[in-house]
Amino acid sequence: MNTVTLNNGVEMPQMGYGVYQISPAECERCVSDALNVGYRMIDTAQAYHNEEGVGNAVRKSGIDRKDIFLVSKVWISNYGYEKAKASIDESLRKLQTDYIDLMLLHQPFCDRYGAYWALEEAYKAGKLRAIGVSNFYPDHFIDIASNMEIVPAVNQVETHVFDQQIEPQRIMEEFGTHIMSWGPFAEGRNSLFTNAHLAAIGAKYGKSVAQVALRWLIQRGVIIIPKSTHIERMQQNLTIFDFSLSDEDMATIATLDTGKSLFFDHHDAETTRMFMEWRR
Repeated sequence: MNTVTLNNGVEMPQMGYGVYQISPAECERCVSDALNVGYRMIDTAQAYHNEEGVGNAVRKSGIDRKDIFLVSKVWISNYGYEKAKASIDESLRKLQTDYIDLMLLHQPFCDRYGAYWALEEAYKAGKLRAIGVSNFYPDHFIDIASNMEIVPAVNQVETHVFDQQIEPQRIMEEFGTHIMSWGPFAEGRNSLFTNAHLAAIGAKYGKSVAQVALRWLIQRGVIIIPKSTHIERMQQNLTIFDFSLSDEDMATIATLDTGKSLFFDHHDAETTRMFMEWRR
């Protein structure tokens, strides 16, 4: 497994397993399967309501805790210093661990500064090994990275072949921050799994469209967390370290970039109203 070195020296797997939209009832089984086939980084969040399932799977796995990298995120209803501080302790309880390897702020809304202060405090106390943000566009990101004591180690944003985040990644790198992809398959939108360009590239290597899409991210230095509830797909997604895309392949995939989100724009007024409803 490839690893990346975060800006505080912590080593993080470049590929992990995401549990977004996996039900609490199914999460423990899925994470157990992922750990069994070789994943060592698990990405969850308070808003996914499945931290307990992740914690159960890790506890029962028999794998040394130090060999598993846990990521979670503080939800906006828990923003503000005091609420975020309490929510970090609650996540630790649900995950059944003394520390979380990486804790992120999930969205750039509400009192993100107070919430980030709570992350900084928990980091200094050893409860968190690294801290960062998620869904922070360049303006949000530059603001918090420039004004807080600890620069985010990671910014997790929508990143896939149709929304490639080239310029945002460059800005993150100015601060020593790693880009982490959510939605590496774009949830199948824009007919990703039948895209002719990706299929033609995959045929050259005996790889699937999904494997090509993931390998492209890996070669760009992006941290990825593909999700599947099927163990066979988990294994296939993991089998991307035995080939490399050529410069020509990378250039072909670059032409697929639309520069636009396939989900929602965090600068859009209706998106912000939606998150204000979700905050309650």
